Amino acid sequence: MKFKIAVLVALAMSGLYLPAVAQSTDSVMLRKIFDEALVNGKCYENLRYLCKRIGPRLSGSAGAAKSVQWSKTLMESYGFDKVYLQEVMVPHWERGQKEQGFIVAGNKRVPVALAALGMSVSTPATGITAPVVELQSLKELEALGAEKIKGKIVFFNRPFDSRFIETGSAYGTAGDQRNAGPGMAAKYGAVAVIVRSLTAAIDDFPHTGGTNYGSNPKIPAAAISTIAANKLSAMLKQSNGQPVKFFLKTNCRTLPDVLSYNVIGEIKGSDNGNKYITVGGHLDSWDLAEGAHDDGTGVMQSAEVLRVFKAIGYKPKNNIRAVFFMNEENGHKGGIKYAEQAKADKEEHIAAIETDEGGFTPRGFSFERATPAFLTNINKQWKKLLEPYETDRLVAGGGGTDIGPLKETHPGIQLIGFRPDSQRYFDIHHTPNDVFENVNKRELELGAASIASLVYLIDQHGLSF
Repeated sequence: MKFKIAVLVALAMSGLYLPAVAQSTDSVMLRKIFDEALVNGKCYENLRYLCKRIGPRLSGSAGAAKSVQWSKTLMESYGFDKVYLQEVMVPHWERGQKEQGFIVAGNKRVPVALAALGMSVSTPATGITAPVVELQSLKELEALGAEKIKGKIVFFNRPFDSRFIETGSAYGTAGDQRNAGPGMAAKYGAVAVIVRSLTAAIDDFPHTGGTNYGSNPKIPAAAISTIAANKLSAMLKQSNGQPVKFFLKTNCRTLPDVLSYNVIGEIKGSDNGNKYITVGGHLDSWDLAEGAHDDGTGVMQSAEVLRVFKAIGYKPKNNIRAVFFMNEENGHKGGIKYAEQAKADKEEHIAAIETDEGGFTPRGFSFERATPAFLTNINKQWKKLLEPYETDRLVAGGGGTDIGPLKETHPGIQLIGFRPDSQRYFDIHHTPNDVFENVNKRELELGAASIASLVYLIDQHGLSF
């Protein structure tokens, strides 16, 4: 056994051993991609700079502007064939001074961890104190109506559904209370909304995120930590008919839209002058932390794809673009602009891959426009190639927010989501804990290599399954 292991190690070190896959041209190329990313990878140190030297990058902020210029310089330093900025007008929302929140029960004032929701309006300067109504759903809100809601602070407390294996599904089913809840509660006369943070973790990190009032009145809205939500819910249940109130004070404001940019790097294709494969993530982040997993990892992986291709001397057939989209978090104006411009330029887009689920261990990819026949054939052709790298889960599913508008402007495109392991993402997502220290170097590099491998396979073989 020791001899067998020693032989395998020697073969692996020599570059001759390719486990489980014959040494085809494709398997050799994938091995080169992974070797370059894992041995000479740059995305981790680039992420360190983005997080530690620039930090939070909410659209319209000084941090966002600084990140745009640095990203352009970074891509230029790699010698991509074309690097440019794409103008886009974006929202400019500011949190202002730190929020305050207390549960008020009799003479008790219990402080809670909370954060204003993105695009929320501010409370009056003295704050708001009002009785609390706890709800589990928007349907429950509609059933109670204005008679029970008017003058109250609505507390949406529906937790993550832990039965979902893929935690993004739990996020999706819980998210309507944050996205639409404040606007709907305002319609029935609520004076403010507090929402249980969208996570399965029980901790004191509040999770911010955007809210959308639509055509409804605008009222202050904030997320409270899951520990705070459990405490408030317990106090309401134990109140014995005595009113439990909540005090909320926020200081946010929305300023006029400002000019910002998508940052785009490109390697020219040798065969297809107007055909494109896009890989991207979003450069903006929420203001509570450094935007490490959301989505610093995604943009750094996207640039790394092109860097790896240049480093190993790969000449693509199609044009390959890395796009750092601006304003995914509170408007996705960057994704809309990119799709509109691609249509105006009459570009043919074969595929777009989005990496916006954190920099965790890669598991595979989801295909938004995947018929059963497509999935059968793509797995038949590519699963064995990706299997040695444990990134071979090729399934039906969403692509991503930033690449989503391309399906309207380019009906033939395949939208693809990079799918890393999801179990830890929503412990960190949109919190003060989304920092560089919570990113693992090897996981990040494996993800970049996985994405580059899929881009290579699409470039060589297309997606006509």
